[in-house]
Amino acid sequence: MRHSTTAAKVLALSTAALLGCTGLASASPAASLGGWHRTGKTGVANAVSGEGITTLRRPGQAPETVYRNGTTIPQPLKDEGWGHVGDPDSQRGYVFDVYQNTVANPPVNKMYLVTAPSGETTEFVHPLQADEPPVNANAYAAVSPDGQWLVSGALGDATEMYVSPTPFLNPRAPRTAGDLPLAARIHLDHTIRSAQGCDFVSPTRLLCATSDSNNDLYPTSYQLLQVDLPRPLAGRDTRAHVKELGQLPLVSTCAGAFTPEGVDYDAPTGTLRVEVVPPSPCNTVTDVYSFQRG
Repeated sequence: MRHSTTAAKVLALSTAALLGCTGLASASPAASLGGWHRTGKTGVANAVSGEGITTLRRPGQAPETVYRNGTTIPQPLKDEGWGHVGDPDSQRGYVFDVYQNTVANPPVNKMYLVTAPSGETTEFVHPLQADEPPVNANAYAAVSPDGQWLVSGALGDATEMYVSPTPFLNPRAPRTAGDLPLAARIHLDHTIRSAQGCDFVSPTRLLCATSDSNNDLYPTSYQLLQVDLPRPLAGRDTRAHVKELGQLPLVSTCAGAFTPEGVDYDAPTGTLRVEVVPPSPCNTVTDVYSFQRG
């Protein structure tokens, strides 16, 4: 458990200024996914992208697009055993990263790295419960729009999401490095497989991208899923309805398996973005697709 500023300096190398872009795909018709219409496509160097995406808004500063990739994990975190980083989220100038323990087999814990607006980082480690799946135990983090609850989940077949109080934003959460408790679970009415990234688009709705290459759970593979809650999270167990919105864009000159990854919803602009890593050898660039409602 660490409390430092060193990791923040390395983790910050993911803004749009560092990336090569291909621009908007405005010449082609916009595809629709359950009311979300495609408005653009950007190519981002896979040296810094391909594991997650979030929009960081610090007070008084221009918004930044933050990307994550396994090669950008700071060495001090690797030395502690945190070898996999998932899809992050940001709220009120804070960035919430999720890490998997890749040293212990099977993993016994997962870690949330919180970067404050000042750049200072704090680690919150959650010991896995007996029934929490260890495989990629932290695939994504999604913070509720009110900032109070941090939702995460694992890869593989999942019927639950896990809810913790959001560090620094919820008074129920610890404010110093230490264990982060589990406050509640979201029980899904339909299994989801390999959800790589999720984000809230309203207080009662999340959108998730999967790398599920099969179509036994839903009519299509590589789904964009909608998870609807009956009411905003309040730190108690709840149920949620899962609906498939359609297949994510799969466009490449290379043949093979695609890997959808991070999901980001920027409320001020209403922009939804989803990362899709194309097959090898085209996977040197991550495709980031943009969508708007209506």
